[in-house]
Amino acid sequence: MGEAGRWPACYDELWDRLRTRHGKQDGTRAMVAVLALGREFGHERLQAAVASTVLHGACDVAAVRYLLTEAPLQKLRRDPIDVGTLARYDRPMPDLGDYDTLLSGPCTGTA
Repeated sequence: MGEAGRWPACYDELWDRLRTRHGKQDGTRAMVAVLALGREFGHERLQAAVASTVLHGACDVAAVRYLLTEAPLQKLRRDPIDVGTLARYDRPMPDLGDYDTLLSGPCTGTA
């Protein structure tokens, strides 16, 4: 719990960082904006996001909001697909030796 026993210590840490970065008045406004995110995302998710923000050394409302909204952005990791059956389509690389010979030969054309 924080200093007054009303919220976790990570909230106090974030608030201190916000006040250091933005000044007392704007830092407090930023903290109020962070707390307002609890109404939108739920207080348990907000606490986890604030703790993660503090852990990563950030001190910004946008960082907290990002951590609250980034979960849907996570891509599911898929198992590798066996492409062994596609091996029947493998073809050897073309030999461009004859083409290189044409390019290196003398130009006999007339304009």
